[in-house]
Amino acid sequence: MVFPEMSVAANALVSGALGAIALLVSIPVLVLLTEVLAAIPRRNAERKPNSISPSLAVLVPAHNEGTNILPTLTDILAEIGPRNRLLVVADNCSDDTAAVARSAGAEVIERQDDKNRGKGHALDYGIRHLGAAAPEVVIVVDADCRLEKGVVDILAERAVSTGRPIQALYLMHAPDDSSVNDQVSEFTWRLKNWVRPLGLANLGLPCQLVGTGMAFPWSALNSANLATGALTEDLKLGLDLALKGHLPLFCPSAVVTSHFAASSQGRNTQQQRWEQGHRELIFSTVPRVLWSAISRRDLRLMAMALDLAVPPIFLLALLVSAVFAITATAAASGQSAVPFYISCIAVAALTLSIVIAWFRYGRDALPPRSLLSIIPYVYSKLIQYVRILTGSRATTWVRTDRS
Repeated sequence: MVFPEMSVAANALVSGALGAIALLVSIPVLVLLTEVLAAIPRRNAERKPNSISPSLAVLVPAHNEGTNILPTLTDILAEIGPRNRLLVVADNCSDDTAAVARSAGAEVIERQDDKNRGKGHALDYGIRHLGAAAPEVVIVVDADCRLEKGVVDILAERAVSTGRPIQALYLMHAPDDSSVNDQVSEFTWRLKNWVRPLGLANLGLPCQLVGTGMAFPWSALNSANLATGALTEDLKLGLDLALKGHLPLFCPSAVVTSHFAASSQGRNTQQQRWEQGHRELIFSTVPRVLWSAISRRDLRLMAMALDLAVPPIFLLALLVSAVFAITATAAASGQSAVPFYISCIAVAALTLSIVIAWFRYGRDALPPRSLLSIIPYVYSKLIQYVRILTGSRATTWVRTDRS
């Protein structure tokens, strides 16, 4: 039966609207499932670095990283040759970052500008400094990261041989005494930074940039607009470069690691900045990139746009659950069952994606015994989204508290 107070036309309109919403929510779910399925084989078709030895500069933006930066610089200095440069941009620092970097043997420039804050401005400052004697390749590494052996050579060779930006595998680890919340965060990070870009790479498609372990041919980076205060300047940079024809490639054999913030405040700030910035880019940038991809008939650019359109996994699960509940209620009340069937497919596809990714890539980060204790994580994420909806939003870049 239909709602007695509604006409046949009104019921059809409601059913059509629900069907459209269910389809819209299903698109990112199907994109996610495709990426996860494509990542099942961990094949690595990358060739080993050859004899190409381009001139390069490793650029490290650093804001008050005096206590964290030394291991990072040690890793980099062990990888670069005498004709290459290690440049640290001590950006709006009030600690001894610059002194620590100089004592380690790095070239250091300092920047003070309270009005223009954020990593994007620091990168722009560093690139303009390097321009006086431009290298062939620039590699960007965050000041709190560790590099596995060979990362610099692999990234530099790939950037030169392909002429495209290269993104290393960037993994974040939870603290040793991590809670279930931290374990879930580590798994979802792997899903975003390892599983999904690996699936795209196996399909021959480009990936997103994630902020560190990034290598750029000078010609590509020199033309980019870096001086932005975007919350997720890495994602924006990758899309800007892609629109200019410089599509990033994923390089899983080059591994860069870091740790989540040890304090709960630091973790919350970190997660809120990443997720809020991602959501804002979905609305502000994805439609423009999709339109460009369609007008150019560029499948690779479209793949990047669709990949970015996949919301953070918890938000996606909330959206799918909400649409499932609404369409189930409507179907039980006499509306068309088609939207409900579409929602069922979306729920099944999302569940399958998470299960496959966890089984293949996440069981050590999120052990089976921890799955029954996942409720605190769900609660914390719900609180985070409530705060965002009630006006607690980040408006500018904020350094993660790693104390």
